[in-house]
Amino acid sequence: MSQVVDWRVSLGLVGTVYRYLTVPLFLPILVAVYYRESPVPFIAAIVVAAIVGTLLEWQAPDDELGHREAFLLVSLTWLAVPLLGMIPYLVAGDGTVAQPANAFFESMSGFTTTGSTVLGSISFEVHSRSMLMWRQLTQWLGGMGIIVLMVAILPELSVGGARLIREEAPGFDLTKLRPKIRETARILWLIYIGLTVAAVAVYYGLHLLGAAPNMDFYNAVAHALTSLPTGGFSPEARSVEAFSPAVQWAVTLFMVVAGTNFALFWYVIIGQPEKLVDNREFRSYLLAMSIVTAVLTVLLFTGVGLSWTPTGVGIIPNNLEPSLRQAAFQTAAIVTTTGYASMDFNTWSEPAKAILLVAMFLGGSAGSAAGSIKIIRWYVVGKSLSRELFTTIHPEAVRPLRISESILIDEDDLRGLVLFVLVFLIIFALATIVVFIEGLTNPAIDYLSTLEAMSVAIATLGNIGPGFGIVGPMNSFLSFSPQAKLFMAALMWIGRLEILSVLVVLSPAYWRR
Repeated sequence: MSQVVDWRVSLGLVGTVYRYLTVPLFLPILVAVYYRESPVPFIAAIVVAAIVGTLLEWQAPDDELGHREAFLLVSLTWLAVPLLGMIPYLVAGDGTVAQPANAFFESMSGFTTTGSTVLGSISFEVHSRSMLMWRQLTQWLGGMGIIVLMVAILPELSVGGARLIREEAPGFDLTKLRPKIRETARILWLIYIGLTVAAVAVYYGLHLLGAAPNMDFYNAVAHALTSLPTGGFSPEARSVEAFSPAVQWAVTLFMVVAGTNFALFWYVIIGQPEKLVDNREFRSYLLAMSIVTAVLTVLLFTGVGLSWTPTGVGIIPNNLEPSLRQAAFQTAAIVTTTGYASMDFNTWSEPAKAILLVAMFLGGSAGSAAGSIKIIRWYVVGKSLSRELFTTIHPEAVRPLRISESILIDEDDLRGLVLFVLVFLIIFALATIVVFIEGLTNPAIDYLSTLEAMSVAIATLGNIGPGFGIVGPMNSFLSFSPQAKLFMAALMWIGRLEILSVLVVLSPAYWRR
């Protein structure tokens, strides 16, 4: 009897992914050579990737990738790639990421574009520039999606490419920008690369104009690599707070861009900008951020949003520009799940923190690198609630659910969407309980409030990055036990694959005929 799931086919393609990952590892090697640092950690990763990748490919049968194998491939890839990504941290042996659990946490956070970190302020100083650049690069590689890249490169994945991309990142709007899915994947990556280059040009351009003294070329590249994937890692211990207001406004713009459906930019390129302007999700996305920004601006402007005023961050009650800038920056960072920080929002008042917590559940647009629940799901849930209220008043009415005049929501799709939101909230609640228990039993943690435990759960499950309290934007996840860090890494993995792909592989029915 033939196997229900031919796992060897999936493992073989994981091996192919490993072999292709040897190419981006040459970037930190070049940085190491330029700054006269040791390239050994990255050479070690290349050797491991080449050997393991070749062995996995060698054992794979020459069979076509089926539906079940596609689920397994995607899930295994997002476990295997962080395992490879932690090798440079372990070989270098510097700082807090020299420990296996910490290295895996940091690598998983990087590739899933979460942005949570175990690096403290001192840890940044002990790491080489090449190692910090590798940390940035992991987020850029994970942003658009490793599977999307493989579909764009490998002809054998073209047939099942749409299914693969849908299972890696179910939010992608694959409306066939081109007849072949391989061409669509290439277009998405070209847009991604183009926007990254634009970010480098703008950031470094501000430096050349004298508006950003410490935004040198290294920092411009490093921050561009984590702006577009909505990652949030920074080689600076104080994140984007370390840079001028001009840089903070520029980063805000690119975060908003990164949280937008990348397919819409293709329509702008080919001369159909109305597709972007008329898109309901895009307008809802901008509206949600505008509302959160406006409320936070008022709170910061009046002083109500600050529990105490930190020194040196330019927040002065009754001063509009810094209040608006900080509100807009943190709103974009949280809604798009980028995780950058322009100041320590641990200093904000409880009402301001509560607003940020709610914003963590919004997410960016489908088809972007953003995580969390995503705006389109909330939009459809709102439309569904409106329809239920209408049909309750008018029982005889038949009212189809539409996103727009041309897009009708199928009832099966609606059930799947509502199920996703429900499962997401259930996992969030259970994760909060686990984190809260960790806070009570771990002597390294002095105090963990309910709000802080909730922020840890949504920060990892929603791929957001920082939370409140000990995991605030200027702190880290270092205090948690190794077991808790592995649990949080699992939350990042589940969140990056939008839950259902992982649950399918973990269900007994998946492995039975």
